[in-house]
Amino acid sequence: MFLFLSKLLPLFLYPLGLTCVLLVVALVMLWRRSRWVPVPIALALIVLLLGSNAWVANGLVRSLEWQQIPKVELPKADAIVVLGGSTKSAFPPRPSVDLSEEGDRVLYGAQLYREGKAPLVIASGGRIAWRGGGPSESADMAEILKTLGVPASAILQDPTSLNTYQNAVNVRQIMKQRGIRRVLLVTSAMHMPRSLGIFQRQGIEAIPAPTDFLITEQEIEEPNTTPEATILSLLPDADRLRNTTRALKEYLGMVIYRLRGWL
Repeated sequence: MFLFLSKLLPLFLYPLGLTCVLLVVALVMLWRRSRWVPVPIALALIVLLLGSNAWVANGLVRSLEWQQIPKVELPKADAIVVLGGSTKSAFPPRPSVDLSEEGDRVLYGAQLYREGKAPLVIASGGRIAWRGGGPSESADMAEILKTLGVPASAILQDPTSLNTYQNAVNVRQIMKQRGIRRVLLVTSAMHMPRSLGIFQRQGIEAIPAPTDFLITEQEIEEPNTTPEATILSLLPDADRLRNTTRALKEYLGMVIYRLRGWL
């Protein structure tokens, strides 16, 4: 039940869900002939405009992504942990497993293996039956890792974890069984602050290896370069709204995980 509620309730706090709530309130007020109908409508518009604004979206994402940027070359470790959330099962008409936008996690994990950073790759991630279904993400990631040159003998799987806390708990068990002491933790840069904190809370010596950066120096500078760029940055944009939502999801996740003692 916690897993379901953790997916459902936050939807109404993100920009799109909050806008829908405000518009429903406006409809109810309109039905009751209230003179305050413009208030929730104006608030809904403000939420959408702010959430899809370049400065707001870029600032929120940057505040998370730039926390764990490696300042020196990544050291070697005993294993590379790649967190799930990056694959789509091979349901028809897909010819094989697909990578989602977060698929850089798998690609980077394979790259680090080929660079000799660690002799093992731990693919960590299950699959929620009522949200996509299909084989575990760890199995899907293993298939892609093998395609990218990682031998099957070097891949370990955690196929049951359904959130980041379970990722850390299950990986810790694998590390104990295999005598692994230090890992490179690979996940999206925006997800790294929460993930790293959870892994460290489990007593895991994890070195952050972030990837899948949404915001670069170019994105930060572009809105201020020309009048055209400034105008476009002020107008609503679905991608920026999604980025704002993802950043808010991470911050909300930090609050919830701290309340539960996982972070």
